[in-house]
Parts: sequence; structure tokens; C-alpha cells
Amino acid sequence: MHTSHPRLPGELTFMALAVAFSAFMLWAAYNISHFESISSPGAFPMLCAALLLVTGLMSLAKTARARLELEGDTFFQHFVRKLAPLQLVLFTLLIVAYALTLEIVGFLLGSYLFLLLSMQVLGSQRFGLNLLVSAVVLAAIFVVFQTAFSVVLPAGSLVGPYLPEFLK
Repeated sequence: MHTSHPRLPGELTFMALAVAFSAFMLWAAYNISHFESISSPGAFPMLCAALLLVTGLMSLAKTARARLELEGDTFFQHFVRKLAPLQLVLFTLLIVAYALTLEIVGFLLGSYLFLLLSMQVLGSQRFGLNLLVSAVVLAAIFVVFQTAFSVVLPAGSLVGPYLPEFLK
């Protein structure tokens, strides 16, 4: 069954950016090992990025054929209401802030604050429960990555010197 939907404002631009990102990821995956063999380190990332690029191109073509309908609003009003609501913008800013501050505040503090603030932004009104859930989830992640996988998580230049040795 084929259903078509009207194109939303910004949808074509988003799809074009998704295709550009997919192409960049394919190039980055290729640079891992230049596809020396099917078992080379970059083979699986290249396959994933290639699939992402192909499906992105298919979606871009479908979106380009769709008709743009604004329903009486201006382009900007429709864009903000449908594609960039405040909650999405705030969550995106949280992700960017988390990524930029991870090396400074460290994995533990950065992830705890990210989890806590994310729950608030996404609509949770139970602050006490958010504190607990963030701590339990972070503890589980920390134990799995630190002990089971022996991954060194960033301690942070701001917090790291004050952490006990078992948390580094």
C-alpha cells in the first residue's frame, strides 16, 4: 500500500542534509582502512554508511516529489510548530552541550547531569525520581563499561583529580 503525505516545511532541506551526512560518513568509514578486504576494520562501517546513503537518497527523491502544504501558516510558523518544537530544540542543545563538556566535567558528572536534565526537558515532573533513576542507570552503565568491557571513561579535567581511584 502506497500512501503519500504532503511535504512539511524544512523536510526537503532535512533530507538533503541527511544525504550529505551519509556521504560524509561513508567517506569517513572508507578512511578507516580504505576497504582492503571484507574483514577490514572499515568494512562494516562502510556497509552501514552506504545503506544509510542509499535509503537517504530514496527518501530525498520521495520527499522532492511530495507537494508542500502550509495550511494558512507562514513557512516559518509551520516549520517551528511541526519540525522544531521547543522540546526538540532544548534536547538537541543538551546533546551538544553533553558532547562538548564531556572531557571537562567527565563521564560520571556529565552523564548524570545529561540524564537528569533530559528527563526534565522530555516532560518528567518527578524530580526526586529523576535523581534516583539517573543515578541507577549511570551506575549500571559505569559498571558494565568499566568492569565488563574495561573501557576507560573520561574522568574530566575539572572533576577527575578529585575522584577516588575506582571511579577513574
